[in-house]
Amino acid sequence: MYRKRPSGQERRYEEYVRVLDYLPEGHLDENTPFYRREPIIQVIGEKYFTLLELSPKSGARVLPHDRLYIGRDRERREKVDKVKRRISYEELSSNAKFELPYVLEEIVSENEDKFLRFFNEAGPITTRFHQLELLPGIGKKKMWKIIEERKKGPFKSFDDLSSRVPNLSDPKKMIAERIVMELQGKDKYRIFVRTMGRDERY
Repeated sequence: MYRKRPSGQERRYEEYVRVLDYLPEGHLDENTPFYRREPIIQVIGEKYFTLLELSPKSGARVLPHDRLYIGRDRERREKVDKVKRRISYEELSSNAKFELPYVLEEIVSENEDKFLRFFNEAGPITTRFHQLELLPGIGKKKMWKIIEERKKGPFKSFDDLSSRVPNLSDPKKMIAERIVMELQGKDKYRIFVRTMGRDERY
């Protein structure tokens, strides 16, 4: 699980993000006069699942699920002018919340080896509770089956995992649902979403 970064540790930034929603007139509930409103892109980071709002470059066109570079090399930022701020799940638009699970499934699918390691390496949290149980749909019975199977050999793919553990839900959907739960703050444990200090800005 991710831990709060120790003092002095290098800050971790997202380099690539996926678009959740494009708001051409910004937030409609803002008190800002209409003529001063600016477009906003709501995104989620591919690596740490940081929720962010971006300012697009003039004339840039973006769609949900688009992949954008927001790293330090500004010359590579084809459509992004600047990172405005880090946001919470509650600040996402309704469209962004709708797209979030599907975007997450795409990220998980494209980084299968990374997320498969969780099933192969997850360990106990306490003597009575295991990290695997944090995933929706995994209780004690399926947890022990996963542990028994990985002792025979590591899972080589999500398909391999599903074939060796009967009645297991789609691993991509399980992970995506867990990430949403962590973004919503529904559980004190974090597996995939990194934590940030209260005074830490993106």
